Amino acid sequence: MNDVDPRSLSRSARDPLLGELSELLPPPPVPEFGPERQREVRRELMASVRPSRPAGWWTRRAVRFAVPAVVCGIAAGAVLVAAPPEPRPAVRAEGASAVLSRAALAAASAPAPDARPEEFVYVESLVSRAGLPAGGGAAVVEPVHRRQVWLSADGSRAGLLREEGAADSELSPRLPVYELDRPGAEPRRTYLESGGPSVTEPTHAFVAGLPTDPEALLRLVRDQTRTGGGDADQRAFAAIGTLLAETWAPPEVTAALFEAAGRIPGVVVVPSARDAAGREGVAVARTSGAERTQWVFDRSTSAFLGERTVLVSASAAGAAGTVLSETAVLRKAAVARVGQVPG
Repeated sequence: MNDVDPRSLSRSARDPLLGELSELLPPPPVPEFGPERQREVRRELMASVRPSRPAGWWTRRAVRFAVPAVVCGIAAGAVLVAAPPEPRPAVRAEGASAVLSRAALAAASAPAPDARPEEFVYVESLVSRAGLPAGGGAAVVEPVHRRQVWLSADGSRAGLLREEGAADSELSPRLPVYELDRPGAEPRRTYLESGGPSVTEPTHAFVAGLPTDPEALLRLVRDQTRTGGGDADQRAFAAIGTLLAETWAPPEVTAALFEAAGRIPGVVVVPSARDAAGREGVAVARTSGAERTQWVFDRSTSAFLGERTVLVSASAAGAAGTVLSETAVLRKAAVARVGQVPG
C-alpha cells in the first residue's frame, strides 16, 4: 500500500480522508474535578453572572450554561456545568415563596399606620360575592360595589360597615342579648362582652402587637383558627388574607404575615390574575376542595391589591372558572370619627 501525504492532496480530497482517520481515534479525555472543586467553581461561576441590584433587593434566578452535545476537546482547568431541565409550565410552590418574599420586602418599607387609640381605622375596598339561591342552583354573583368599614383603633367603641345597596351595620364590641326576669316580663336588653380580640376578630391594637417572627406568627394563627370548616392550612391561609385586606398592620407585621403564608403547604403562584378593580398582577393561591383563593399583587411594586376565590372544578356553586368572590383594597387611613372619609 502506498503512503499518501495528506498535504499533497487538494482540500476537497483531504477533508474526507481526515474525517475517516478521526473516527479511528479514541475521544480525548475530559478532565474531572473532585466534588469540593466542582462546588467551588460553581460558586465562582454563579457569582460572576449575578447581576448587580440595589441594596435590599433579591430574587431567585435559575442560571443556565449551554453545553454542546459533542465536545472534541477542552482546555485544562475548564469545567462543564450541566444545564438544569427546563421548568414545566405547571405552578410551582417555590415561585409563590419568591412572590411572598418580595411582598414582605415591599411591606417592610411602607409607611407605618398613624391611627391613635381614640381614632378609627378606615378601610375602603371594592367587593363582589356570590350567594346560593334558596331554591338551589348555581351561585349568583353580585355586582362589584364599594365597601367602607370604620374600626375602633383600640376596640372600645362601635364601628360601622357601609356597603352600596345595603343598610349600614353597626360593628359593636359588645353583642346585644335580651333577658327575661320572669315569665311574661318585658325583655331586657343587655350586652354580652366579646371574648377579646383575636386573629379572627382583630382590633387595630391587637394587630399592631402581633409577632413579627413568621414562625411564631403562623403558630398563633393556627392556634386561633383551630375550629371552622376546611382544612387547617386553608383556615390559616384565609385568616391571614383577611388580616391583610381588612386591617392596617404595621410594616413589620405585614411583612411577617407574608412570610408566614409562604410557610403554609400547598401555596402556589398564579402567573396572572385580576382584582375586583380590574388591576392585573401576579397572585399566590391555595386550593381547598373545588375552590382556589388567590391574593393578587402588583407586578412592579409587589403591593397587595386584593383577593379572589375561583372554582377550579365544577360544583353545586357553578362551573369551573366561576369567580365566587373578589376584592380590591383601595385605601386605608386613620379618621377621627365613624362615617368620616379621609380627604
